[in-house]
Amino acid sequence: MFFLGINKYLFNSISIFEDMVLRREFYARSSKRVAIDLLGKVLVRKVGNKILRGKIVETEAYFGMEDPASRAYGGKKNLNAPMWDKEGTSFVYMVHGNWLFNVITEREGKPSAVLIRALEPVDGKGIMLKNRKKKNPNIFKDKELCSGPGKLTQALAINQSHTGLNVNKKGDIYIEDNKERFEVVRGHRIGVSKDLPEKLRFYIKGNSYISKK
Repeated sequence: MFFLGINKYLFNSISIFEDMVLRREFYARSSKRVAIDLLGKVLVRKVGNKILRGKIVETEAYFGMEDPASRAYGGKKNLNAPMWDKEGTSFVYMVHGNWLFNVITEREGKPSAVLIRALEPVDGKGIMLKNRKKKNPNIFKDKELCSGPGKLTQALAINQSHTGLNVNKKGDIYIEDNKERFEVVRGHRIGVSKDLPEKLRFYIKGNSYISKK
């Protein structure tokens, strides 16, 4: 575990930061660094005239063609081609019937990404609940809305049509800055058959909305 950042702002002051969309330069760094720094930021989904917001509480870093758990492993193909796009571009793909939301990192032509694994719902919980109930009518608790990569895409109505978006500017999906103090826990990536030796899963210590402790 390690300590992240020095901050004078609280998360409940989110309105202060609602216009502070993270710029493209934020993503033009190592996936590992971006995965850590995305914790505490706010994923925003615009659905019609409604805004859904969730604080990012868990991420995983993925690298290029030599990372056995990466979608880029083995080289460029039609299904993974978005990983070669510009940093700050969204990449949504399906695993076991669930859409997973990723953001491209590093630089164009160098495939790497961060998977958003879990959110703490902030705004639009009623809509998130309605969306989640379409697949699981037994969902009732806030903690069940976005506590996993497939759950959060259901809650925010994210699918493959949202691949290729620039999350560094306001649109259907973007990410806002937020300042907060917390400790970060590291672990191995979840659900991969082959992993790298380094621990590349990151989550906020003590947060009850993560996918798995």
